[in-house]
Amino acid sequence: QVQLVESGGGLVQPGGSLRLSCAASGNIFNIVAMGWYRQAPVNQRELVAVITSGGITNYAGSVKGRFTISRDNAKNTVYLQMNSLKPEDTAFYYCNAASRRANDGYEYDYWGQGTQVTVSS
Repeated sequence: QVQLVESGGGLVQPGGSLRLSCAASGNIFNIVAMGWYRQAPVNQRELVAVITSGGITNYAGSVKGRFTISRDNAKNTVYLQMNSLKPEDTAFYYCNAASRRANDGYEYDYWGQGTQVTVSS
């Protein structure tokens, strides 16, 4: 089992910044990627950013250039630095960890509890 503990959500004004943190614990050896998803009330859950165990990153087009995903291997923690926030960034943000079993490639996704990000004046 993998536990994901998130922090850093909150209320910010448009143009502001926020940094989300996600600390992984438990059976983290087989984690191959971690990322952030978000879901607004009327929208489907969408991928925001992901970083693989090899350091490869990918971003949604809507956040490219504004958000940065990074990791601290010593702390087993992934961060999402969000700059130039817009009202449309308002959503519930979820941390995700993808675990892959070495013997057969079986994959399982773990999810954090989520944290609310609200961008409003």
